Amino acid sequence: MSHSTASDVIDEVNALREKIKGSRGSFRDQSFLDQLAQHIAEARNLGRLPIAEALIEDLRNYSSDPRLASVKTHINDARDHHLFSLFDASYFPSLSLEYLTYETLPTNPHLATRYASNTMPVNITAASKGFESRVVVALFPENHIDGLQHGDDLIFYFIDKFVERHNRITRKMIDAVMADGSFPLLQGVDDRTVEQASSWWVRLHEYHHRHGDMPIPDFLSVKKLKPLAGLEELRVDVSAMLVCLNDPELPAHEARLAYEYILSERLLRYAVEGIPRPNYDAVASQLLFNYLSEHGGIELRDGLIRLHAELPAVLAEFLGEIQRIEQQIHTTPVEEVQKNLLTFTNQYTDYDPEAKDYRHIPFFAEIKERLGV
Repeated sequence: MSHSTASDVIDEVNALREKIKGSRGSFRDQSFLDQLAQHIAEARNLGRLPIAEALIEDLRNYSSDPRLASVKTHINDARDHHLFSLFDASYFPSLSLEYLTYETLPTNPHLATRYASNTMPVNITAASKGFESRVVVALFPENHIDGLQHGDDLIFYFIDKFVERHNRITRKMIDAVMADGSFPLLQGVDDRTVEQASSWWVRLHEYHHRHGDMPIPDFLSVKKLKPLAGLEELRVDVSAMLVCLNDPELPAHEARLAYEYILSERLLRYAVEGIPRPNYDAVASQLLFNYLSEHGGIELRDGLIRLHAELPAVLAEFLGEIQRIEQQIHTTPVEEVQKNLLTFTNQYTDYDPEAKDYRHIPFFAEIKERLGV
């Protein structure tokens, strides 16, 4: 599709978004969906697209078959690198009727094979208004109005947003709070290098969510609590870091770079998210910071974080503690395992029982205010 044609399609989608604004409560009402399908079909440029034809079919059949089978098949087959659907996700409130085009990114063959998942790291090449939101850095199958994820559904990560976020926040924090030489491979890297590290991260991230004694989505209900959602994010990201450090089949320089990148994002950027009320990623960063501090992996001295040589071993110990608790699932009631995971998390976080929420580490709250990130 030419740039002008893509622009025309996006204009039509944005116009339809405005037309259905305020109608979210009707997104699963068949009469509303029939009207929307007709509007899409009548759109001069949009209506001709195969992905639009797929959505029209799914919307008209929604009451009898809620899964958006035609749309998801089109997307999963990556037929033309177009995404178009009706979305309803509480954590991505900007999304409604949305369209985008994307380009795929290269990956290491061993990484893609050994740590296989349905992850699609992509860059957005054109998009409707909802995807302009900074918080929409990924798109999951359950974000569509059907709310479903099947085993063959692709999970999209918008790597261009990862790069922008790293440049806007993480690099400033590295310069401000890390001792010299802490992340040597990240110093002065270009956007293409950050793009590669981001692609490695999301592939390893999704792979590890689906492996272990209590994988996602099988144990999603157990891990829905904010602190346990954060612990799960840490479990998979520490697993990813250790792969980068220990898999000899991965190219050493790229793997070490990915390790530094994941650590910097998890330890620094997520730590300032949600201030004054931390989200689950911020709780996870607080947990990681405190655990590493107490076990000799890092040290906060003179206003700077210093990474110790023992850090990789401490990360392995941390992962081992989580794994030992999750292994109990084979012999222990799930409620007790959940309680043990929560006890471990609260041991290294600052929970306010009166507010019934977690407090940020004051150091990071000060850094956020000082840097304006």
